[in-house]
Amino acid sequence: QLQLVESGGGLVQAGGSLRLSCEASGFSLTSHAIGWFRQAPGKAREGVSCVQTWGTNAKYEDPVKGRFTISRDTAKNTVYLQMDSLKPEDTAIYYCAARYEPTVAECDLLRKYTVWGQGTQVTVSS
Repeated sequence: QLQLVESGGGLVQAGGSLRLSCEASGFSLTSHAIGWFRQAPGKAREGVSCVQTWGTNAKYEDPVKGRFTISRDTAKNTVYLQMDSLKPEDTAIYYCAARYEPTVAECDLLRKYTVWGQGTQVTVSS
């Protein structure tokens, strides 16, 4: 069974940091692109960041550029999202998702991701 489990969410003050984890089971992240998405109350889900299979290419959406860093630990089959300088507008449920693309050079948050985690809540207070 293909599964992703997020962890690391919580309540933090503006300017603080959190590190989200996305652990995969049932498949290897080395053949999958991983995307982080978020959904704030009353808003549509939006892409945040993605990393390609071997972690050599990463992309960030404008609202998080320079503040968030995506990385992967192949040995732990886990992808991380380090979030620094958090703002109240970063408050959302954060989801990680996987897409099988072993030979694609760059990730893309607009492609269809087929395996999703259950989400982890991030709340940033002002």
